[in-house]
Amino acid sequence: MASRPVTAARQGPEPPKDDDLAMRFRAGDEVALREAYDRFGRAVLHLAASTLANRSDAEDVTQATFVAAWLGRETFDPTKGSLIGWLLGIGRRKVVDRIRASARENRVVETVKQLPEPVDTGPDPDTVVDRLVVADELARLPDEQRRMLELAFYDDLTHQQISAVTGVPLGTVKSHIRRGMQSLKRRWEVDGAAPGPRPAGLSGAR
Repeated sequence: MASRPVTAARQGPEPPKDDDLAMRFRAGDEVALREAYDRFGRAVLHLAASTLANRSDAEDVTQATFVAAWLGRETFDPTKGSLIGWLLGIGRRKVVDRIRASARENRVVETVKQLPEPVDTGPDPDTVVDRLVVADELARLPDEQRRMLELAFYDDLTHQQISAVTGVPLGTVKSHIRRGMQSLKRRWEVDGAAPGPRPAGLSGAR
């Protein structure tokens, strides 16, 4: 009886290239970061561009997505999903953040547009000096405190209006303004500035 030809044993499938890329990405391989951007960047950009009307915003979101992914690469678990799926998840959150930021910016613009036009009586030297002093002091405050005080001082918004245009809870707005005013007062006392009337917009709770 003729012997049967011996056939080579089938080998298992090679590990997918995406799995190897994911492992190298998580391990901090900068070459893998470039490969991931080249391979998946268009998908993230398409996700952002399909939601955001501004192409520039979509490109910013794409860049922010990969920055966040790289900085948080140790949180990526290849056993729970693919690298592209993880990147798209981050991209969706960045798109939502961009939409919320745009909405806040639009509310600020609309609120400012509704403010009455100031009566032009010419610049008051004392007022100009006060604004320069306040601007210098505001620049030294933490970002959130400075932002709230700028809206109150320069835009003359009430606490409720600041809460509406920024999306920050009213209690948090009041807290930031109170702490900011306390910091300004301490600095003015240290600098030897004579306490005078508060500038418009920085009065008490409104």
